[in-house]
Amino acid sequence: MELEPRTSVPAHATGAVELVDLAAVDDDPTFRLRDEGDVASLAASLGRLGQLVPIELRALPGAEGASRRYQVVAGFRRVAALRLLRRERVLARVHGSLADEDAWGLALSLALLTEPMDRGGLDGLRRRLSQDPRAPWADELVDEALVRAPVDPELRERFLEFLNAPPGAAGDTSDEVGLDGHAGAEDEPDVATLDGAHGAAADETDEQDTVEVTPEELATDLVARLYEVNQDLAVAYDSWEDLPEEGQRAILEQARWIGNLLARLEEDGEEER
Repeated sequence: MELEPRTSVPAHATGAVELVDLAAVDDDPTFRLRDEGDVASLAASLGRLGQLVPIELRALPGAEGASRRYQVVAGFRRVAALRLLRRERVLARVHGSLADEDAWGLALSLALLTEPMDRGGLDGLRRRLSQDPRAPWADELVDEALVRAPVDPELRERFLEFLNAPPGAAGDTSDEVGLDGHAGAEDEPDVATLDGAHGAAADETDEQDTVEVTPEELATDLVARLYEVNQDLAVAYDSWEDLPEEGQRAILEQARWIGNLLARLEEDGEEER
């Protein structure tokens, strides 16, 4: 969609930073994009270092002077951590006048650009935004954030377990999260297929035949297949805009996985040298 260029300074650029009584901050979830979760670690950090980054507050209408109330636009976790510490004040950028559109822009830019959400959080955010007409331009930001989304912690642990496991100790992963991030492995190759064998079809007893290869054969076969994949990736790059959205995401997931493995292989190579 075409967006009209802004011709004035956004209201959220004019807020002043000050200390605000936490008691004056409302528990309004309008701009909360994710659950606060466990804030114990954040509270410990705030306790040691103090609050380094102000939260974003919008003054609520109808209240003046000492009775003035504020709505959180960004910084819900910091508010929760400070309340856990039983602090009385919070460092905040206070916006005396902030339209809904600017408030959503501020909240989403912080969540999607400076504090990346994981895939689950982004999917939930997309569903929520689809029901709210006030930020129609945010869908594109969510797509861009999905590209930068951090690897799921459970998937990262599975990946490290695979790298550190002794040969032949991969085991049955049918009830666990696969290396591609999907639960279950009944229709996906398990870790054992990464030894270079393509994996034979299961027989009537559901037992798989294994193919033994020498290290030299594995290296030769892997180089040939990676060359073919790189050729296909070059074609995909040239026609990226024409690929379906789901296909783009799947390709990026696999590319990120290879990138993580490459970094680990180079690390191990440096240690050996």
